[in-house]
Order: sequence, then structure tokens, then C-alpha cells
Amino acid sequence: MRVLGELFEAVEAETPYGGRAVSWEPLGAVWLKVEGRRRRERSEAEGAVAFEVATAEVRTDPRLVEGRVIRFGGADWTIRQVDVEAERPGRSELQLERTR
Repeated sequence: MRVLGELFEAVEAETPYGGRAVSWEPLGAVWLKVEGRRRRERSEAEGAVAFEVATAEVRTDPRLVEGRVIRFGGADWTIRQVDVEAERPGRSELQLERTR
């Protein structure tokens, strides 16, 4: 099943008080075929963090780069890896992650 997601890029700016503010700039829409959602845990300094990972097939698009966010299904997913499929020209596989 394909879903329509919104693609965003984080834009950082310095506040007048010397802090950092992050806003999200929309870059457009992308169709995804999401497969294999899995829950995982990772140990960090503050304790265990639960997160979810998924794989998605998309059409190759230069806007899809690591670190950007795709919003679909009511959740924000960070692109962790982009693999261009050699056997299927024009298709890419995304490794997605979201913190719970």
C-alpha cells in the first residue's frame, strides 16, 4: 500500500538571545511504499530509548537525503539512509526511524 508523505528540512537560526531555534521548511510531497515496521530499543546516557524503524520504497528523488523528515500516518520519520537500487533504475530504498 502506498502512502503520501510530506517532506521537511530542518532550518536552524540563532535567536536574539543567543539560543538556537529550529523550524521545518516543507519541501513537497513524496509517495512511499512502507514495509517492515519494527520496534527497537537503544541504550543511551539517560537510559533506554524506544524507537521504531521502517523500510520504504520510493522513486529516486534528489530531495530525499539523510536527516530530512517525512511526515505520514500522523508521525514524523527521519531518513537515516538512502539506497539507490541498481536492479531497479529510478527506485530507491529508505531506512526510516522515529523516536517513540
